[in-house]
Amino acid sequence: MRIDLHTHSTASDGTTPPADLVRDAHAAGLDVLGITDHDTDAGWAEAARAAEQVGLTLVRGMEVSTRHRGEGVHLLAYLPDPTYPPLVETLGKVLGGRGQRLPLMVAALAEHGVHLTEEEVRAANPGTDVVGRPHVADAMVAKGYVASRDEAFARWLGPGRPAYVDRWAAPLVETIRLVTEAGGVTVVAHPWARGRAGALPAQELAVLRDAGLTGVEVDHQDHDEAARAGLRALAGELDLVVTGSSDHHGLGKVDHDLGCNTTAPEQYERLLDAAVRAAAASDREPPAVLVG
Repeated sequence: MRIDLHTHSTASDGTTPPADLVRDAHAAGLDVLGITDHDTDAGWAEAARAAEQVGLTLVRGMEVSTRHRGEGVHLLAYLPDPTYPPLVETLGKVLGGRGQRLPLMVAALAEHGVHLTEEEVRAANPGTDVVGRPHVADAMVAKGYVASRDEAFARWLGPGRPAYVDRWAAPLVETIRLVTEAGGVTVVAHPWARGRAGALPAQELAVLRDAGLTGVEVDHQDHDEAARAGLRALAGELDLVVTGSSDHHGLGKVDHDLGCNTTAPEQYERLLDAAVRAAAASDREPPAVLVG
């Protein structure tokens, strides 16, 4: 069984519509797909219809933008009830921060001779409800200022670059608890990517586990072998589920092909067991895994 639990569609910063993402996953030989767009469930319904058509098992989730001790942390939330009011409020604030960020980025770029309009950013990314830095990067590519999203981030949009603008992110520990209350389970995404092991060392992962964290994404393209080995050992010590995923964004990221990293079936079963317990403990009706 091939299981990829972290992917993005045009509902956020991927380049593939949700239905096509599901069909591409099926064609790539995946048995289970997690759709985890940033801070939204907007792609769930379309992905679910496609999954039923092709016979793919779909795990509905989202990747929530959070902050912990001053550092940005991405939190994968699987199978929460997306109508849970405190979660809806938190996601609304995150998305609102994205919206406020766009004009500031456009203005900062203009100060350096890179001229875009908000309309051009949106036109470069039709169908998305979540406009962020990758979409600004796409507009820059479309106008010939850069050759790729990676170049846009490296030169202009990444932290410390001329057009970087910070935004509000949800408190990590509080968000773990919100997702649990909504009947879902949580996995920290790529916690040690690009040498950021100091942001979530062992003692902090233990704090997160005690707050209700279910797992950690170990096998990811941005983790080298040393990071994977260290995280895998830590997950074992803390009794956390170990996941592996592509973090696929379509054409938005190179070297993140569907299924390039996968989750072991026994770890997937542990995640589902935790989701069943969370759903039973909540007063909500979270979505079930859609079995193809």
